Amino acid sequence: MDLEATRQGPAGRLRTAMARAAVVACALSLMGCDGVQSALDPAGGDALRIYRLTLVMTIGGSLIFLLVTGLLLYAIFAAPERRVWLGSRRTVIIGGLAFPIVVLSGLLPYGLIVMRDTDVPRSGALPVEVIGEQYWWRVKYPAEQERAEFSTANELVVPVGRPVTVSVTAADVIHSFWIPNFGGKVDMIPGRVNRLNFTAERPGTYRGVCAEFCGDQHARMAFDVVALEPDAFAAWRDEQANPAREPDLPDRARGRELFRAGGCGSCHVVRGTEADGAFGPDLTHVGSRRTIGAGQFPNNVGTLAGWIANTQHIKPGVRMPSYGSFTGEDLRALAGYLESLK
Repeated sequence: MDLEATRQGPAGRLRTAMARAAVVACALSLMGCDGVQSALDPAGGDALRIYRLTLVMTIGGSLIFLLVTGLLLYAIFAAPERRVWLGSRRTVIIGGLAFPIVVLSGLLPYGLIVMRDTDVPRSGALPVEVIGEQYWWRVKYPAEQERAEFSTANELVVPVGRPVTVSVTAADVIHSFWIPNFGGKVDMIPGRVNRLNFTAERPGTYRGVCAEFCGDQHARMAFDVVALEPDAFAAWRDEQANPAREPDLPDRARGRELFRAGGCGSCHVVRGTEADGAFGPDLTHVGSRRTIGAGQFPNNVGTLAGWIANTQHIKPGVRMPSYGSFTGEDLRALAGYLESLK
């Protein structure tokens, strides 16, 4: 039993409860500062510079707020003879004129330097094209030296230590491309190409989001950003450029026939087959992706089958219709085929 709260009665217990709630709230807030989608956990040099600027602005602003609030309370409650210095000419010149000029004169060049050194194009950068569509991301890797071009979806894979230049646009409405851990945010506007430059400095999986309201399913438009060591990235890129593998099990072969018979190839590409649709995501290596539905569900046979059968129930408004006519056996075969496309 809290003896202190007992001695203080209901009011004391209420204060104790509020203090504990504040501690829990602060702890939960701090937990949110670290993670795969946090601007407070920078994973690149540009993001680190923006993070430091944020700290300087936040801490400095908080200290100034506390100082001004303290002076205001002092002016209200202090005895007249003790607070008279607040209205002196010297206080007004120092506190009201000199202090703001010095502080703002320091912050302005600091902010301009951060802006100058952030999002700068680098030579030898990896070019990537990202197109925002309702409600998913088309990602293209152009041909580079002897490596062929290819497309993927809802997943941006980059090498650690090599600069990346992402060219972004939109196919329908305005979206916004934002990876909090790598800093910066850039609008995706139909008919216009904007660029974002960053360098991943540690391997890991991060999360990007659409930061501009783009429709009913805006909140469900995310993507994974996977930063790999250079050798692992080169191997991933070579694998992604290959055509789809042939089904190695009878059930998967049946799934491919269902894919053909269902007309899925009218909207989706599966390189190495006759499926050449350009409307939806490239599914050549869909089984290698971590998630489906633009970052909404883990990628496995169960979620793939559920997505195919109930697309409009799971994510209303997406361009893909629900295929509820498939039987459970058909769905398992079709999802098994897609999941095998590593």
